[in-house]
Amino acid sequence: MSFSQIEGNQKLIDRLSASIKSGNVSHAYIFEGEAVLDKKAFAEAFVKAVLCKEKPGIGCGECPSCRKVEHGNYEDLFYVETDGASIKDEAIESLQERLKTKPYGERNIAIIKDADTMTLRAQNRLLKTLEEPPEGTILILLSENIENLTQTILSRCVKFRLNYFGKESYEGMMDKARKIADLLLEGAPFYKRKEAIEDIIKDDGQVRAFLDALERVYRDLLIDPSEKSRLYKKSRIFKNVDCIEKTRRQIQRGVSKSYALKDLMIKIGG
Repeated sequence: MSFSQIEGNQKLIDRLSASIKSGNVSHAYIFEGEAVLDKKAFAEAFVKAVLCKEKPGIGCGECPSCRKVEHGNYEDLFYVETDGASIKDEAIESLQERLKTKPYGERNIAIIKDADTMTLRAQNRLLKTLEEPPEGTILILLSENIENLTQTILSRCVKFRLNYFGKESYEGMMDKARKIADLLLEGAPFYKRKEAIEDIIKDDGQVRAFLDALERVYRDLLIDPSEKSRLYKKSRIFKNVDCIEKTRRQIQRGVSKSYALKDLMIKIGG
């Protein structure tokens, strides 16, 4: 995915593109958005736009740097993810050591997923890098709720709020997730479950958004006082959320998205 393929955020993209073309790229950004939004894909599109020589500020999607970012093997792009429920101090310390190394290309870049889960100690450690970043370094923090980040972190980053940019609208994806949750509750046969996710399977960019939406549906049911929510056993909801998280990890490990989603439709229930 490149900037040219992202909808619903044109003003933000124009602003970021202009800053790249003018050489005025900040050392730290926060991209905030709903859980259902694929913030990682947006961050990677931004990275492509920064690195691409064919279409600077946009990203061509075809040059070596764009392709490497797309396939997760760009040498100077580092990721930090949660360990359990949070990002620990050790993960930030490890990132700092990697950022000290000389990049193969022009600069080192780090994407910190779920940055709002960083422990206070981890945030304080990251602050040192934000205050004195190695030359050329770009730090990209992805967050669902920036209120969980300290003011000292916020004050040293350029902050942007992302709008939903999938082919399905935000509500469209939530509606699809609700319908599939109902099918699962009814114990619909596998072929119906499979049919319900066929269009999602065909579009890799929608898979993560769907998993986020389905997880949000189940979490909403836990606090929903309606009669319908009482049809769902809490123990089953927790099990379903766990299945969704396992599917997410399978995809991160390189398992086929199609296989992972179909397997989820078998294991999950009402």
